[in-house]
Amino acid sequence: MEYRPLGRTDLKVSSICLGTMTWGNQNSAEEGFAQMELALDRGVNFFDTAEMYAVPASPETSFRTEEIIGDWFAQTGNRDKVVLATKAAGPGDYVKHIRGGPRFTAESLQGAVEGSLKRLRTDVIDLYQLHWPERTTNYFGRLNYKHREDPDAVSIAETVAGLKKLVDAGKIRHWGLSNETPWGTMTFIHEAEKIGLERPVSIQNPYSLLNRTFEVGLGEVAHREDVGLLAYSPLAFGMLTGKYRHGQQPANARLTLFKQFARYTNEQAEAATEAYCRLAEERGVSPTQLALQFVTTRPFVTSNIIGATNLNQLRENLDSVNLAWDKDLEKELEAIHTRFPFPAP
Repeated sequence: MEYRPLGRTDLKVSSICLGTMTWGNQNSAEEGFAQMELALDRGVNFFDTAEMYAVPASPETSFRTEEIIGDWFAQTGNRDKVVLATKAAGPGDYVKHIRGGPRFTAESLQGAVEGSLKRLRTDVIDLYQLHWPERTTNYFGRLNYKHREDPDAVSIAETVAGLKKLVDAGKIRHWGLSNETPWGTMTFIHEAEKIGLERPVSIQNPYSLLNRTFEVGLGEVAHREDVGLLAYSPLAFGMLTGKYRHGQQPANARLTLFKQFARYTNEQAEAATEAYCRLAEERGVSPTQLALQFVTTRPFVTSNIIGATNLNQLRENLDSVNLAWDKDLEKELEAIHTRFPFPAP
């Protein structure tokens, strides 16, 4: 396992991060425990969660994933072995059950952090992230940007001031962004610099063979500003594993259970997936590992967030770091991307 700097901090995190959003819905607490044990044994020192998890968001499942992780820390005493990341939910009708309607005011963030600390059974969060923007902009696959000022939106300056209070109080060590745009990222950096707050150390956005939009504007920002990508959905909701090829609907799989997750199931994405899977077959490698290693080897990626619903999947994901990479493979992947550019946002 490779370890990489988290922004400009002295923390080093594993190039593979353990994603947890299925625990408390698709996975039981016991299964979550087993995944954490395996990941830690294989050199993963970086876990990512969110107050909103498990997904899909609901009053019955929100907060449950953090509770599972906290229970595991209490049972094993392994908190000091993990760089722990969680996220504060932003505004939205689907999360109104969280804190009476989450916002990024200083007061709301204070309540969010206190709740996460209690559930995670820890005194400090290593990386605290804003799950999605407060303002109206494009994220979660939305295209066709249309500018709209929201007079009720919390300003980035106010949010940064609230984060500084949490850092100064020792409740969070570092902070990061998620589902952000280039403009948003740079504005957060500038507002933090104004008040003497450490800049964001990471940005957690989608990135995969089916969605390389990060490269257009954020790749350079991530490199020049040391705000490395924590790539989520590197398998595009499991599409790139090949398990949905030819119309298959595996039992208990995410896209079988949750039809609303249609981000990666359009005709272009399916055609591109077929091409990537055929390349993997020609190479004699797992399509899952090919897709994951592509993400892990990008120079602007700090860590690749993997998720699994069983230990066999997790082992295959972890083994992706051993897949040999070469220039010819890079060219073959780029040729497919040229045929199917940005098939899913």
